[in-house]
This record gives sequence, structure tokens and C-alpha cells, in this order.
Amino acid sequence: MVPRQPFPSPAREPATVQRTIRDHVDRQAAERPDATYLIAPESGRSMSFGMLQRASRRLAHSLLARGIEPGDKVALLMPNGYQTCRLFVGVMYGGFCVTPINLLAQASQLAYVLEHCDARLVFVSPDQLGRLNEALAAVSRPIEVVVCHPDVEEFIEAADTAADLPPLSEDSAALLMYTSGTTGKPKGVVLSHRAVIAGGEYVSRAHQLTETDRVMAVLPLYHINAQIVTATAPLVHGGSLVMPQRFSASTFWETVAAQRCTWINVVPTIIAYLLNGATPKERGLDTSAVRFCRSASAPLAPSHHRAFEDKFGIGIIETMGLTETAAPCFTNPLDPARRKIGSPGQAYGNAAKIIDAAGKTLPPCQPGEIMIRGDNVMQCYYKNPEETAKNLTADGWLHTGDLGYLDEDGFVFVTGRLKELIIKGGENIAPREIDEALLKHPALLEAAAVGIPDDNYGQEIMACVVLKPDQTCSEAELRTYCEAALGNYKTPRQFRFVLELPKGPSGKVQRLKLLELLAATTQRDSP
Repeated sequence: MVPRQPFPSPAREPATVQRTIRDHVDRQAAERPDATYLIAPESGRSMSFGMLQRASRRLAHSLLARGIEPGDKVALLMPNGYQTCRLFVGVMYGGFCVTPINLLAQASQLAYVLEHCDARLVFVSPDQLGRLNEALAAVSRPIEVVVCHPDVEEFIEAADTAADLPPLSEDSAALLMYTSGTTGKPKGVVLSHRAVIAGGEYVSRAHQLTETDRVMAVLPLYHINAQIVTATAPLVHGGSLVMPQRFSASTFWETVAAQRCTWINVVPTIIAYLLNGATPKERGLDTSAVRFCRSASAPLAPSHHRAFEDKFGIGIIETMGLTETAAPCFTNPLDPARRKIGSPGQAYGNAAKIIDAAGKTLPPCQPGEIMIRGDNVMQCYYKNPEETAKNLTADGWLHTGDLGYLDEDGFVFVTGRLKELIIKGGENIAPREIDEALLKHPALLEAAAVGIPDDNYGQEIMACVVLKPDQTCSEAELRTYCEAALGNYKTPRQFRFVLELPKGPSGKVQRLKLLELLAATTQRDSP
């Protein structure tokens, strides 16, 4: 039985309701053409909804004039910026499918994505052109390349923008996103306009956002969180976003104060870095307009959650989302009294359930795999029917691959990933439990536990840790600390001190990638 939805879930909208990017841009431009949509703080440029509509129409007609057809893939290889955001929205507005590419992708992954996605054209920033040309040498077909700076006013000209654009359906593919690919090749996630808009609707309704709200948007536009939560949601509720070119802990609060942001959207890694800096009050900054901080894309350690709220006086709404669910699928309530620290919240908009290995729905508080169903769920994995069939059931339920349970109130508690679960002596151990214990140690900035082969137990536990600046700690000290906090059985057998943990674009630690890097390091160090 699916738990009762604690938030009001929108019923399926009739076909006449706006469920495409074009519909929402046109609506905002018609109702509030001069209202601000985007601010680029470094250059001081701002873009209204009317400007966004005109730019989107120009881009659409330019692409059509170049022979790009509706539904064709258009790739972006660009960092955050005024132009980047305009291209991201404009490609979808025109009826094309946008494919933002992770700037951290290895050369082989970049070539694979360009080949696999069938991109007809790629917009690239000057600093990425060398990497792109190297990757294109391994692609079997020609791809048109357009070089443009991410933060400029200039735009591709079109001869005629008055002509009607090709019709656009909510079932049309809007976004093709590639997963981080910690094992094997990345999978292309196809999201329809319905799914993209549903994601924006869920964010807007869950956080009660209005046209007066402005978000500090520091996450990269090649990640689903930034695309849906900070770029799409304002098209739904009419708010605005402030998009720096990159996250900077030294200027974060200054920008929040200067732009009068009402909420901030971050990931746990950013929270960890902000905790090591001064507060806005200590810097003489007024951030009283901030209503809440939204954390997503990776589990937030309860110790960091409480420390942030205590230090900055800003409540955190922890949430959870996937690329396959157009970002949000769980969120904590806006009311602080109803939030549960350690949980990314309750299902909102979509439905959720927990199943066992046989596919049986489990009652509250019993752990299993988390399943999601709703308008925000992907259409398919691009050109991968086998993975699609394996992960999407016939009645629309998505296998998330995440392990957890729903409590009596419908709050989800995530315990790990199916592929990351540590099985020691037949006992399942969630890596996050080890992480959270370690993160309470005052000398540690980050920690990630992984399973390693062991002849006696099948797997043992290894913890990779990053020290805070100017802090020291020995392996013996950590072992003693863990034995007290976790008991001997769950105390890591090995500790590795590293400078940084491998992460995806959202800041989520890639545990399996960490094992690969450690294995490669061991081989290099061997005689």
C-alpha cells in the first residue's frame, strides 16, 4: 500500500493547462514582461521574462534556419552564465532537446556522450573548445560547433522571428541528461516537457514560492538540480534566480545580501565549506531576507544540519531528487516544526513506496528499495531499452536503486545505494551510518565509507576522510572514536586520508569511483 500523501498532490492536469517550457515562458512574458528572471552578479546583467521570450524565439528560428529540426539534440558544453542559462531555456522553448554536458567529464566520457546523444549542434565556451575538438575527433559523424562566451549579451541572429514555431507537446523530449556513470557508460535520461515542468511545479508548491522569491543559484547548469530547481521553477512561480559563474565560499554571503535572495539552493558539500567561514553578521551583511536553505542531491549529515542552523540561524529544508525524477521527489515541510533531521522528507507531487527483493510493497519502517511514480519520472533511458525495462515497471514505477524506509508519517530515511551497500559477514551496513558518525569528529571535513574485499567477512569497511584546514588526526584516534560511536563491528578496518573525495556535479560522493581511484593509487605505489 502506498503511504498517504502528506502534502496535496496535484491531480493530472487537463491538456489545456501549460505543461511545456514554451507555455510558461510565454505566460510570464505576457503577464509580467519587465519582471526579472535572471541576474548575473559578476557582470551585473539582468534578464526579464520578456527578454527571455524574445531571445528564445530568436534562437529557435536560428536553429531552424541552420537545418536543426524539432526534437533534434542540441548540446551545451559551457559553465554557468547569462548566455548559458538563456541557451538552456531557449533550446527547449524552440522544441529541441537540450543536452547539457558535465564539464568534469573525462575525455572518453565526453566523446561517448557526444556520439551517443546524436547531437546535431553543440554550443561551447572558448575555454572548453580544446577539449571539445579532442572529443569530436573520436565521434563518427559531423557535429556543428558554435563558440560563445557564457556571460555576454550577443546572440545568434535570425532573419524572421514573427513566424510561428513548430507545435510543441508536453510529451516532447525537453532534456537529455547523462548520469554520472560511476560504473560502466553513462546512461542518457530522457525527460519530457511534462516531467520538467512537473519538477518545477513540485519545487514551487512545496516551498510556497511566489513572484517575490529570488534564489541564490550556485550549482552548475549541467546538473539536474540547477536545471529544475533554480532555472525551471521560477518559470512556474514567476520568481527570479541569481546565478554566479561558480560557487565561492568567500563571496557567497555577499552576493546573497546584495541581491536580497529569499532562499538558497545548495548541496551538503557547500554547507560544509560555509560552516568553516564567518557568518554574514560577522561580516556586517544583512541576509534577513533569506527564508530558508534548501539542501539536495546528496544526504546531509545531521551534525552538519544542526551546525548550520545554529551558526547561521537559517533553517534547512532537506530534500531528495534524482535525474530520473526531474530532480525533486521528496521534501521536508516548510514548517520547521514538522521537519525531521536525517530525512529528505515526504513524497510531494509524486507517489513513493518501499519494496523488497521480490517486489512486494513493505509496511512503514521496514527497509527496502525506494520506488517513485509520477509526472516527473523520465520517459526512458535513451537508446537503452534493456535498462529502461529493468528500471521502469509497466505501471510507471521507477526503481531508484536507493535503499531506505518510510516511517509512520511518510518520511523517507535513506540508508544507501543497492550497489554501495556493505555486506560484512552477511550483515547489511549502510555506508551513510559510518559517514555520519565520522563527520561528528571535529577534525574531519568530509568522510565516505566503502566496502573492500575481505577473506573472512566477504567485505570489510574502509573510510576515506578529508581533514579540515589546520587540523590533524591519527588513524588510531579515529579508530578509538569510531569504536565508541559505532561499536567494534562497524568500525572501519582501514582509514585513508585523502585531499578530496570524488564527486559528481551535484556534490554527491561517488563511492565506487573512490574505490577505482584507490585501486589505481595502490597499483602505482606497488614496487
